[in-house]
Amino acid sequence: MTGLRIVFMGTPEFACPTLQRLIDRGENVIAVVTQPDRPKGRGQRPEPPPVKTVAERHGIPVFQPVKVRTPESIDHIQELAPDLVVVVAFGQILPQRLLDIPRFGCINVHASLLPRYRGAAPLNWCLINGETETGVTTMQMDAGLDTGDMLLMKRTPIGPDEDARSLHDRMSLLGAEALTETLDLLVAGNLQPAKQNDAETCYAPLLKKETGEIDWSRKPVEIKNLVRGVTPWPGAYTWLNGLFLKVFKVRTAEGAGEPGVVLAAGRDGIEVACNSGSVIIEEVQLEGKKRLPAREFLAGYALQPGLRLGKDIT
Repeated sequence: MTGLRIVFMGTPEFACPTLQRLIDRGENVIAVVTQPDRPKGRGQRPEPPPVKTVAERHGIPVFQPVKVRTPESIDHIQELAPDLVVVVAFGQILPQRLLDIPRFGCINVHASLLPRYRGAAPLNWCLINGETETGVTTMQMDAGLDTGDMLLMKRTPIGPDEDARSLHDRMSLLGAEALTETLDLLVAGNLQPAKQNDAETCYAPLLKKETGEIDWSRKPVEIKNLVRGVTPWPGAYTWLNGLFLKVFKVRTAEGAGEPGVVLAAGRDGIEVACNSGSVIIEEVQLEGKKRLPAREFLAGYALQPGLRLGKDIT
């Protein structure tokens, strides 16, 4: 326990382990700032962000500004008089006036090994780009986009078949560890901030639905990495006889044919040709149907070799 007055800013599931770790350590979390409730599901009922749920469970006051950069929002945070602001996947860029409020500044837990993968979706893009290692970096925030001084880094290997969901869950726990170690160094006066090398950075933009479209002219490993990187959201997809087909898991193979053409369909899955090889689709969900292993899907759908997958192809 550090004895610091801490304001925690975060929104999604990824931020919850860090908040919970602060609570479990007995830290003085005086408030949680998170995004407003959003409508979800078929009924479009407002649902609270995961971080809000954790905060309310422990009786921590919650503040949900539409925009944190408004004078009213900044004044509210200033009135809380925090010693430190901890930021984990909050979802809005903080203005300099807010960054200047706490005496120890704002510390961010970022889901990449900075300066690589600055931006909104670092975890996904490291998978899409075929990285074999990633990690989390705690950073002293400045007004730029993930450009502040690095404080502490924790690395982890990426499994060859790991997707964004499993990596997300591991990284969220790693982020909690990194933040608590950073706090201990802070209060001990042993933090050693390091400047980022801007020449080594790359941008990890927010994912869009179209990010998940499979381009069959890509190489097998590139298609596999895309599927891994966008599962579970926004999801990889293609079209089968004009119907939307979600793809959840593939493995690489060495078949040959015109990109997008089904080479085989059986117990082993659906083999589709691509550039310099093929991939075998192992799990799918056809528009309006349930998610199934490929062999079960094929038991109810007569998919013949020679058919080509893709948009506007019937």
